[in-house]
Amino acid sequence: MKEKNIKKVVLAYSGGLDTSIIVKWLQDNYKCEVITYTADLGQKGEIESAKKRAKELGVNQIFLDDVKEEFTRDFIFPMLRANALYEEQYLLGTAIARPLISKKLIEVANECNADAIAHGATGKGNDQVRFELSAYALNPSIKIIAPWREWDLNSREKLLSYASSNNIPVDMDKKNAPPYSMDANLLHISYEGKALEDPWTSAPEDMWRWTASPKNAPDQEEELEIEFFKGDPIALNGKNLSPANLLEELNNLGAKNAIGRLDIVENRYVGMKSRGCYETPGGTILLQARRALESVTLDREVAHLKTELMPKYANMIYNGFWWSPERENLQKFIDATQETVSGFVRLSLYKGNIIIKGRKSENNSLYSSNLATFEEDHGEYDHKDAQGFIALNALRLKNNGKK
Repeated sequence: MKEKNIKKVVLAYSGGLDTSIIVKWLQDNYKCEVITYTADLGQKGEIESAKKRAKELGVNQIFLDDVKEEFTRDFIFPMLRANALYEEQYLLGTAIARPLISKKLIEVANECNADAIAHGATGKGNDQVRFELSAYALNPSIKIIAPWREWDLNSREKLLSYASSNNIPVDMDKKNAPPYSMDANLLHISYEGKALEDPWTSAPEDMWRWTASPKNAPDQEEELEIEFFKGDPIALNGKNLSPANLLEELNNLGAKNAIGRLDIVENRYVGMKSRGCYETPGGTILLQARRALESVTLDREVAHLKTELMPKYANMIYNGFWWSPERENLQKFIDATQETVSGFVRLSLYKGNIIIKGRKSENNSLYSSNLATFEEDHGEYDHKDAQGFIALNALRLKNNGKK
């Protein structure tokens, strides 16, 4: 349904094909002023070109915002504390960016007295849900324009034709063809469409933009040491780094060593299955490293409960409920578990593999070498104690076996 009385709208603008077309479409169909907002989330090389394109399309108010540190500190790191994986595989690189962008759209709309916000998410995707649930949570009265639910430009071919007729430039790939549908930020880059729409067809090697192929990665292991404080990484190889700089450095090291490629068919919240390919080098390293440190710093039952709750937490983020009370309350539990997750993890990267070499925590380790040893434990553990433990647990099984 078309919104009415729209004089000014804030558009989440990437500078890509879809959102460039949306600028022109909003101007023509709503006769309104379009304000563009572009967040620098670490997507590399797109920010200045987005500003240039917005100007060419007649936009007067252009917001460019470097939010890499906020994005990493307040969104990526809290999510990673949960070891969140959607459907046990996807590190949620696209999903975690949407609540931040929605927050910024609302802030700009308030600052500029805009009537509405707009986005370029399709009616088939999850992002429309994520953008809009976040926006309504932050401003229940905001109006939202979703062009994909209004226009008849329902294919890449029609979009390209519209762009051509309105002199909107289209970026081409190395083969002079329109690129994959992509999303990039400091955590990941994703690919959809084209050959990937057939789940049996292999992703072409020249599609991957960040990571080396395992067969082309260095033949030597790369050793790293990551320091964590209360669940968050704070230093790499002895050097303290800001959240965004640390993640960027891990991205570079991981990409060089072929870490973080993923090719999955996922279940979208809106109902269909969709194939996506992802590169998440730094996040993949941090997931493995934190798990290694948690193995010596978390109580068994706390660790198991956290693991059991993780899929629910991941679903909340994937489905767009970052700003929901259930996510915020679950985050409090997750953060409480991380109070003891401080220490060091040593690992190596080799041709797509992350190999944990060591983990230690000076003050919070629950690991006891006396309890774990096969040698003399100096009275720490009485082997006879196991007999009663087994007898109690066997009682139910023995009783069932009598039937």
